[in-house]
Amino acid sequence: MHQSCWMPLAQLSLLALWTTTTCWVQGCGPGPGYGIRPRPRKLTAMHYKQFFPNFSENNLGASGRAEGKITRNSERFNELVCNYNPDIVFKDEENTNADRFMTKRCKDCLNRLAIAVMNQWPGVHLRVTEAWDEDGHHPPGSLHYEGRAVDITTDDRETDKYGLLAQLAVEAGFDWVHYESKYHIHCSVKADHSVAVEKGGCFPGWAQVTVAGGEQRPLSSVLPGDRVLALSATGEVIFSPVILFLHQDAWSWGTFISLETEDGQRLALTPHHLLFTAPHRDVPCTKYQVQFSSRAKVGDYVLIRKKGGQVAPSKIITVSVEKSMGVYAPLTEEGTLFVNGILASSYALVEDHRLAHWAFGPMRTFFTFNQLLWGETSITYNITDKTVNTKVLRAINTQIHSKHSTKSKREHKNSYFCDIFFYVFKQPVCFHC
Repeated sequence: MHQSCWMPLAQLSLLALWTTTTCWVQGCGPGPGYGIRPRPRKLTAMHYKQFFPNFSENNLGASGRAEGKITRNSERFNELVCNYNPDIVFKDEENTNADRFMTKRCKDCLNRLAIAVMNQWPGVHLRVTEAWDEDGHHPPGSLHYEGRAVDITTDDRETDKYGLLAQLAVEAGFDWVHYESKYHIHCSVKADHSVAVEKGGCFPGWAQVTVAGGEQRPLSSVLPGDRVLALSATGEVIFSPVILFLHQDAWSWGTFISLETEDGQRLALTPHHLLFTAPHRDVPCTKYQVQFSSRAKVGDYVLIRKKGGQVAPSKIITVSVEKSMGVYAPLTEEGTLFVNGILASSYALVEDHRLAHWAFGPMRTFFTFNQLLWGETSITYNITDKTVNTKVLRAINTQIHSKHSTKSKREHKNSYFCDIFFYVFKQPVCFHC
């Protein structure tokens, strides 16, 4: 059988093998071990009057500025969509369906939350008490006037569920969540067209990593296959290969949380990117917890790499919000990397590094298979009598990056990795990365 025929079968076999095999290695790096299948984690309920992220609602790091009231007669009314999800109870006390009107981003977050509520409390549904306001019941500048805010409860109206409901709303993707009343949770989102709307977790293009050999290189010039400084599951500082980029766009603008430490490091990353932090200096590095970067506050500690190569804690002295062009999200084999000297996760959106790392297991298995079969420095595939080696793959990467940079201006969103796969295997496939 020709190699071009069995290669796709080998990939499918590896995926099947991974899904039926349990890993026995217990990791001892920061946070829970990477090598075991994650158990359902216990969510931490938000406290009354708590809001997330820890900014005002109209801050760029949260839902952003109000853009003006939308009425049924305005042109912007066409931007709103109607939510007819049968798993959501809409109060609609005005009998005008006003509570069903919202922006697309708000609708998407609300629908995800509805699923989470039913999973958390079987038989219970999400209830919306306020959404788009056309009658002027809210203060001037309220995002309710733009369909970007909702007030929610559960349909059983058991208030002891509301703290956990608020946390579920955070994980559903709402840009700002406030446990503002004992009788409801307030949630809001960025404007659909906002340049600050993120499609995942990223670093700016100017952020630097250390590649094998000790060179400092901006993420905008890092390519798949490059080895970057990371922390292994055993707590060792190693060079880990970049498998792919989950997001890579030189032209997109992003809103970043900027953290500065007492040792002079500065890290910028999107609000829902995962970061290893601890509340005290004396917390062992194996006990550092993973949380969204927007939860980090002055006085928390992050892990940095000292000049001698050792990992040490460093206190955060400032937290701010900034905008920058270029968004990059490299996925390393270890799932971690040091960016500007500060340890961060490769993952975002789900506030569970261990779960995210497990979910990308098939991708790492496929990558390891290539390393073992073809060798680390000479990856070769014979496809339709053509040889594609590492240098060619790097050239392909550059070509695709250039193509995506151009198309991103026209808001053309294709999967970066799917293009790599198509170039190599000549098969239209997508891993939804």
